[in-house]
Amino acid sequence: MGSNRNDSFLRLIQRSQRGKLKIYLGYSSGVGKTLAMLQEAERLHENGIDIVAGFVDVHEKEEPKFLLSKLESSPRKKQIYRGIEITEMDIDAILQRQPSVVLVDELQHTNVPGSKNAKRYEDVEEILAAGIHVISTLNIQHLESLYETVEQVTGIKVKDRVPDRLLSQAEQLVNVDITPDDLRQRLIEGKIFLPGHSGAFLSDFFKPESLEQLRELTLRELASHIDLKRRTQLADEFPSNPDQIMVCLSSNSLNCEALIRHASRIAGRLNKNWYAVYVQTLAEQSPVLDKGSKDRVTETLCLARELGAAVFIYKGDDLVKTILQFAREYRVGHIIIGNSGGALPFWQRIQGKKSIVERLIDECRDISVTVFDTRQEGESGSSRRNDQPLFVKKQIPLFDKLPHNEWKEIVMNAKVVALEGFPEKEKALKMLLHECCIARPDIDEQEAWKRLLDREKQGGTYAGSEIGIPHARLEGLKKAAVIIGVHKNGVYDKESKNKARIIFLVLTPISDPNGHIKILGVISNMASDTQWRNAMLQEAR
Repeated sequence: MGSNRNDSFLRLIQRSQRGKLKIYLGYSSGVGKTLAMLQEAERLHENGIDIVAGFVDVHEKEEPKFLLSKLESSPRKKQIYRGIEITEMDIDAILQRQPSVVLVDELQHTNVPGSKNAKRYEDVEEILAAGIHVISTLNIQHLESLYETVEQVTGIKVKDRVPDRLLSQAEQLVNVDITPDDLRQRLIEGKIFLPGHSGAFLSDFFKPESLEQLRELTLRELASHIDLKRRTQLADEFPSNPDQIMVCLSSNSLNCEALIRHASRIAGRLNKNWYAVYVQTLAEQSPVLDKGSKDRVTETLCLARELGAAVFIYKGDDLVKTILQFAREYRVGHIIIGNSGGALPFWQRIQGKKSIVERLIDECRDISVTVFDTRQEGESGSSRRNDQPLFVKKQIPLFDKLPHNEWKEIVMNAKVVALEGFPEKEKALKMLLHECCIARPDIDEQEAWKRLLDREKQGGTYAGSEIGIPHARLEGLKKAAVIIGVHKNGVYDKESKNKARIIFLVLTPISDPNGHIKILGVISNMASDTQWRNAMLQEAR
């Protein structure tokens, strides 16, 4: 870690009007992330930067403890949980103090129940939204999309995890690295503080082969981050491939969280928007669908939204037809689906029947299909790793995506309407459309309403996490229109039996399918921002 990188972050601090995030990333506890963060903090302090330690644990280590003592530390919040006093970062004290930079250790930490936010990374997002810069630390095993991979490497289920978007939002990632042999020696010498972990954890996690693989995962993540930044900077110079990514889900999907994480990583590597689409059959709409299946679907869709997907629920008994209809409407170029349905019985095969996956591969045109092996280890004699595709129809190239500036303007400048007294979806949509047409006289309100209803009949547009995105594409419309409705208790949809507290009503020209996709991508990114959602909901109070 040279001083140039630290000077770069110093320049960002000096010229920025909004909070920037810098993360010291390591492949394991004990590599020296906290020390590196404190060393940079000392340099920033010497350069006259107003810096405060929000929450830093030095575990009585001499050098980190000495460096921390030279900095101002924000008071911690004391809370009683199950009869034990626990101290957490006091986010309100930090926001009131308004330093230029705050140090926040262990980004993945779960706050004690009753805290303002459930996770420390949510505290960090709130601090950043207030215009305060943050320097933090994280180990690679806490990245959400790597959950199954880390379990395979170490045999350990990691409980505390952060969404991948935190890394993509970081202005800088710094790799803190030592050799696995040196790390194991530090463990033997008692220089690594791991409270609450058993000897079995240490022997599994700190095996040489486990550390080597975790180290490789860290280097891959850093390389991916650098490549993403480079491609984003060069996006103006290269054409964009509009094809997006979708992952297909059903209540029968096995290991569907692994499927979602795999799709998230592909979308991140290709720098693409992505959609999680749950196709609900008539059988799944009936009361006989067991509660466990319903809960599994709900949890999976929530995870998809957390990882940055736009979530949609479609209805249809012909799954392949429904999937391809969605793919055409949303300009999807890469479909990811699990193989949990398995092979058809012999008697069906001799009748010429095909599985859903086989039909999808046969019937799609100019779309890459990745079949992901969702079987648990040991099923059907499979020894395949969970993060390895079972079948890829064709590989899509790494194209850059154009900046969304124009589309962001349309969404960010959208009128916000409080939907008091409109608990039913149809009434709320009618009111939003009317308000939209007042602002945009060029819109044919009757035709737009017909198109909205037609689209709703195809499948629900409630996108998970209390977000709704009803939309339609109109003939003759010259420019997209967006209006946002907010309801403090949620607008109820009889069909899906879901509520949405924030509704984006989107109308786009049928002649501009690329613009339609870009606006949905902007909305997806905004809706996944916890701070933005909270701020919007204030409008309804």
